[in-house]
This record gives sequence, C-alpha cells and structure tokens, in this order.
Amino acid sequence: MQNFEKNASPDTYFGCNVFNENVMRSCLPKKVFEAVMATRRMGTPLPREAADSVANAMKEWAVANGCTHFTHWFQPMTGVTAEKHDAFLTPIAGGVILDFSGKELIKGESDASSFPSGGLRATFEARGYTAWDPTSDAFIKDRTLCIPTGFVSYTGEVLDKKTPLLRSMEAVSRSTVRMLRMFGNDKVQRVMTNVGPEQEYFLIDKASYDAREDLILTGRTLFGSMPPKGEEMDDHYFGNLTQRVSDFMRELDVELWKLGIYAKTEHNEVAPAQHELAPVYTTSNIAADHNQLTMELMKKIALKHGLVCLLHEKPFAGISGSGKHNNWSLSTDDGQNLLDPGDTPQDNMQFLLVLCAFLKGVKEYAPLLRLSSASAGNDCRLGGNEAPPTVISVFIGDDLQRVLDAIESGKPLEGFGKERFCLGVDAMPQFRKDTTDRNRTSPMAFTGNKFEFRMLGSADSISCFNFVMNTIFSHEITAFCDELEKADDFNTALHELLVRTIRETKDIIFNGNGYGDEWFAECKRRGLPNYPSTVESLMQYDRPEFVAIFEEMNVLSRAEITSRKEILLDNYSKTVCIEARTMLDIARKKILPVCISYTKQLCDAVNAKNQLSPALNVSTAVEDALVSEISDLTAGLFEAIEDLREQIAMAGREHTVIEKATAYRKTVVPAMERLRTTADALELLIPQDQWPFPPYSEILYNI
Repeated sequence: MQNFEKNASPDTYFGCNVFNENVMRSCLPKKVFEAVMATRRMGTPLPREAADSVANAMKEWAVANGCTHFTHWFQPMTGVTAEKHDAFLTPIAGGVILDFSGKELIKGESDASSFPSGGLRATFEARGYTAWDPTSDAFIKDRTLCIPTGFVSYTGEVLDKKTPLLRSMEAVSRSTVRMLRMFGNDKVQRVMTNVGPEQEYFLIDKASYDAREDLILTGRTLFGSMPPKGEEMDDHYFGNLTQRVSDFMRELDVELWKLGIYAKTEHNEVAPAQHELAPVYTTSNIAADHNQLTMELMKKIALKHGLVCLLHEKPFAGISGSGKHNNWSLSTDDGQNLLDPGDTPQDNMQFLLVLCAFLKGVKEYAPLLRLSSASAGNDCRLGGNEAPPTVISVFIGDDLQRVLDAIESGKPLEGFGKERFCLGVDAMPQFRKDTTDRNRTSPMAFTGNKFEFRMLGSADSISCFNFVMNTIFSHEITAFCDELEKADDFNTALHELLVRTIRETKDIIFNGNGYGDEWFAECKRRGLPNYPSTVESLMQYDRPEFVAIFEEMNVLSRAEITSRKEILLDNYSKTVCIEARTMLDIARKKILPVCISYTKQLCDAVNAKNQLSPALNVSTAVEDALVSEISDLTAGLFEAIEDLREQIAMAGREHTVIEKATAYRKTVVPAMERLRTTADALELLIPQDQWPFPPYSEILYNI
C-alpha cells in the first residue's frame, strides 16, 4: 500500500488504490489497453487473450502494493457486499509462485444456495458464478485486490443487484443512440446514465451505541422519547462541525479519494448528529460500487474515532431520517448532457423529447419506482421530516412548467430564464436565477440538468432504483422512436407527440407542497397510486405490464422478477421479526423490571412518610400521583408486551412469503408501535439514572 504525507495534496494520491485507466496504460501492451478501453466505452467483448494480460498486470500491480489475495467483489440480494478471498499462491515443486490467470479474473465460483435466491435455487444446488465487470475499476481494500463482478446462478439467473443495472444501461444506450440518430447526430456511439448519490448518515458516540441493544441488533432505536430540543431551531443544518466529526470526515475523504471516489461535499444535516456526503457524478455502475464502498468505509472509520455510523433510515423517532438522494442524468460519449434544457428549452426538441419520455415513464410505471425504494427501514422514514411522501410525483419548477404549457397551447413563451438576482449591495455580484427551485417534499425533482430521486433509503443500494429508472426510460424512448421513424414528416410528428405526451402526463407533475393534506386528496382525484408500505409496494413487482417491459428491455426475466419479489418480502418479514423480538427482550428484561422497582421505591416513600408523627401532616400526594400513573402505564406495558408476543407468534405461523409479510405489516408493526408509545411515556417518569439505556438527549448531543 502506498503511504503519503499527512498533509499531501489529494491530487498526488487520488486513485492510488485503483487499477484505473492510467495504471492500465502504463502496464498493459498497447493493443490490450485499447481492447479494454473499447470494452469500457463501447461495451464490446474483451478477447480471452487480453484477459490473461490484464490479469497478470493486475496481479503485479496489486502485489507491488502489498496484496497477497484477490476477491471477486459482488452485491448479492442481502443488501451488503460479499467477497471470498483467494491467495495469489500456486504451488510448485519445492515452493510457490504468485499467479493470477485470465480465467480467474473472468469467472469465480460461490455457493449460490447460501445467498437469497427467491426460489431460483434449491438448497442442495450450490454452484453459482461471479463474472468480471470490466467497465468498473478493480481496487485494493484491506490488502486485497477487489474485482467488481456480477453474480448469477448455475442456470444463469441473476442473483445480484449489479447485473440488472448493467443490462439496463445497455438498454438506455441502445434506445437513446437510436433517438439521437433521428436528430441527425451520427457521431454519438454511446449514451451513459450518470448518478450522484448523496449519502445521509448519523454519527453517535460508541459508548452510547454499546449501551443500546436495539441499536446493536437492528440499527435503530426501538424505544426513546424525544428530548426537549430536537431540530426545531434549524441550527444543526450546515452548522459548525465538532472536532471529532471533522476529524472523521477528513480521514473518510482521504480513504475515499485513494479509491478514486469523488467525495466532494460534506456538511451537518438537519437532525442533530446527522451528516451528509455528496460525490461528483459518475457512470451508474461505478457510482453503485462507490456508494457501497462509501458506506463500508463510513462504518469502519467511525470506529477509529470512537464513533458509530448509523445508516438506518430512521434511527431516531421524531427527527429527520436519512435518505440517499439519487441524482440521475444522461450524457453522451461526445459530452452532451441530454437533460440540459439550454437557454431556450422551448426550442430544444431533443431535450423536450427526453423530458417527455421521462415524464411518461414515471406516469405509467410509478409503482415500480415506488417499490425500488421499499424497505422496512424506509417505511419508518417516508412521509415527513425532510422525506418525500409515498405517492410518486415529479417537480419540474415554474419555468419549465411554462415551457410545457406553451407547447401544449401553441402560444409563444416570453422572458424565460432572464431573471437575475440583485442583492442591493454594490460589492456583491449579480447572478442568474436557476430555472427550478429545489422542492424538498417531492419524490422526484428536476434540478436544472438532472432528476433528483429523494425516496431512496440511506442503507439501500442505488442499483435497484437506477435499473428500474433506466428500464422505464429506455422503454419509452424506444416507443417514441418506433412512432417517429414511421412518420412522413418528422418535425410535425415530433410536435404532435410532444403535445400529446404533455397532456397525458399532466397528472404526474406537482410543483407544490408534498406534505400538505390537500395534496393527498388531490392524488386521489388524479388517480395517482399510493402504496404506503413496503408490502403493498412489492406486491406490484410482477404485474404483467411490468414483467413485459423488463423482458422487452432484456433487464430481468419473469423468473428473476418473481425471485426478487420473494426475496424482498422475506427480507421485510425477517427485519420486522428481529425488531419485534428485540423489543420484547428489552421491554420484558429491562424496562418492566425498572418500572416495578421504581414503583416500589415510591411506595416505600409513601409508607415512610405515613409512619411519621401525624402532627407533622406530611403529604404523600406527589408519590400517590406518580404511583398511580406509573402503575397504570406499567400495566399497559405488560399488556402491550403480551400482545406483541402473540402477534409475532401468529405471523410466524403464516405459510407463504406474502402471507407472512402481510401479517407482520398489519399486526406486528402496530403492536410494536403500541408498545413503544407506552414505554416512551414511562421513560419520562422514571429517573434517568434508573432507566436501562441512554436517552436521546445523551445520544444526539454527545459528539
């Protein structure tokens, strides 16, 4: 591993742990290097002999940087990354040599039955394969050469999150290049989807974490009443960083930069103890790899500073949860951003066609977008405190709305984008106002030259949303091309298509407050679907029209969709079950005994006062009132414990994955909420030094 001075400039070590283009240029034969670049840029297959050369160069580079092992690094449906380490050693007579072949680079083998398969694989059918993704850079982590790969079963079904993303990127490129040809662009050979995922997270002191069984087992607090101060003063957002947090962020930046990850912006977020890191855009599959590495490094580096990084979507009730804002855009290999409206978007027919395809896709396939962010953790977050509602809509801003209105009505558009800010201070510069605001309540907002999808949970992989969005978009662009290529007059047909699509997609556009009660009433009037929880969302996955577009775009087969539905519903049930059982354990073994003990203390105090001389006339009114209130709540706590225990047992007796998930959603989750409400009320009455775990005030304000 390379070492650098503490104050070294980032440009001297950026990407030093990555087998990137610069490294390949220096260590590969010219023809091999050109073949690899053709694969990365155009998707052409890499010849086997080139793979042998790449593998040897990778091994030499990795060993020179202190590596002894390599691994195929992949993203199974578990929600985290997976890796199996193999040494470079190959035995020979009297010793060993260091070896790494093209065969080992291209293909690895793993036990597929040990990963979620949703019924695609029987337990005894173990073989599965990892396949090299040459479009994503290999890198060094923990003295191991990590090779990004996809993961498939022995019979070829996809078992990971990355392969569908790569397939969807191919679909977008094919359909969008076809569209660009209609506009006379014969130079563009490839169109890329780009992503910039903003990552929110919490940092808390490790001692507080270690004292909370719920945080250790589930990643969130299952009990806890709000402190007197939450985020009401808006003083944490963009506030000064504490020294511990600043030191953590500095080290995180360095380690991310070494891995070639474009960490750019970092700041305090809205909630106390909450923070955010935002990278620069990069190609979708690389962004997905980078985001997984970012989450892993956040957790690892936090521990070095006596902190714990929480990536759960709602670790603390009553304050903002954490999301992952997925900024999605399209670019060509000749440098165009296809979502850039330009100075005169009303005349930019190419941009308008892309925009209409996006809007039409969202309108027709909103349930798919909703389920792409569905998880038990995100159910706790969506709908308030900086998180968008569960109804999918698109914010485009007033200026772009005027453009669409003008096209629909056939009236001229005047004064677009000419407004400038004048701050009234001569020394301060004037600057141009953006064409859209940033609507923080919108699930999907256009922010100038990209769409920001705000529904993703902080612990989610970005792959699912992006392969869904890519599939939807490529399907709509393909349909548009089918129509326009048959037209006798392209310009007339294009205008008619735009007008028709604008009218058809009006209902999906909403530029107002997504939290208002009136919006949900309006959603019903517009007929927009609302799936309030993960279970209702995932039930939509295998609808015939959704299966059709995944198969048409060659992203997922019917069997693969069915398997994903099963895996995700099963994961939901297991997550809720673990949380519910953890609640039971804490409530029965820790909270209930404390409540009984403190009630006894109060009763002892009453008895002691009653034994005093009657002449003193000592009142026991306070103790009597507390005993009465705490006793009533403690009885309610016990009832809630027994109710939750019963609901868990009943849900566990359900047979199918769907029945189990539905039971956990409809009966166990409400029982958990009832238990928490009672326990949190007791926390406000029991002395803090007797409560069995640290309160929110200590956790949120102790770093």
